[in-house]
Amino acid sequence: MKIYKFLSLFFITFTLFTLSSCSSNDDDEVMDSTPGNLQLKFENGFNNLGDVVLNQTTQTSVNGQKHQFSTLKYIISNITLIDEKGSEFKYHYNDPDNGAFIVDQAEAVAGINYINLKEIPKNNYKKVRIGLGISQSAYLLGQNGQGIFWQKAKTAGMAWSWAAGYIFTKLEGRYGTSSATTEFMNHCGNMGDTSANNTPDLYREIILDFPTTARVSEEITPSVHILADLNQYLSGQTALTLDSSNDMAMGSNQHLVKVTNNISKMFKVDHVHND
Repeated sequence: MKIYKFLSLFFITFTLFTLSSCSSNDDDEVMDSTPGNLQLKFENGFNNLGDVVLNQTTQTSVNGQKHQFSTLKYIISNITLIDEKGSEFKYHYNDPDNGAFIVDQAEAVAGINYINLKEIPKNNYKKVRIGLGISQSAYLLGQNGQGIFWQKAKTAGMAWSWAAGYIFTKLEGRYGTSSATTEFMNHCGNMGDTSANNTPDLYREIILDFPTTARVSEEITPSVHILADLNQYLSGQTALTLDSSNDMAMGSNQHLVKVTNNISKMFKVDHVHND
């Protein structure tokens, strides 16, 4: 009988210890689900050589034109992180006030523009999808639905009137054959409601693979270094030549459709830091 009583006490004690351990592990898992942050770093360059110096760095296109930028800006929105299983976390999707950002080379710090994303679910991320410009769905929410970012875009010179909408990409500078002396201005963006106005939609979404996993946690804030190769502007999938017919273009005409298709291919993730 004493042996049975001893064994009974042993099993009761073991069961209580096991339940306590499971409860402790469950608490740990809850703590481990605390969201973290992630940083996107955009570095603009030519041929993946970073840090375009405005009014100074000169590139020669495949068609032999020299060009340099005096203004280089674009809008990034609808950032979506994709994990190892293919599940997506959409960061303030179609919410420009909280999820749209302006990359401006004039504001780069040591050649880098920083976008800091907060409250990112703990996870291992393998890809990011970014929007170049503002989607029609977001724009059609109306001015009241994005008043903060609209004002920011207006201040930065990245918007026309509300009826025309946002400037997605603003490229200005000089070009020429022997030297860059002739001014150009290519402002790409939608003309309001593209369906109603029967105009091209220049908003593009681009998926970028990470060379290494971005491990977001409360303790780790990954930094994703994205290179933008502005050589794609004139030397991308369609080789372009600037001339008097297109060097002062605004909106979404056929030249700017080609520009947009070119520069939507300019991004790649160079590396990821898990610090």
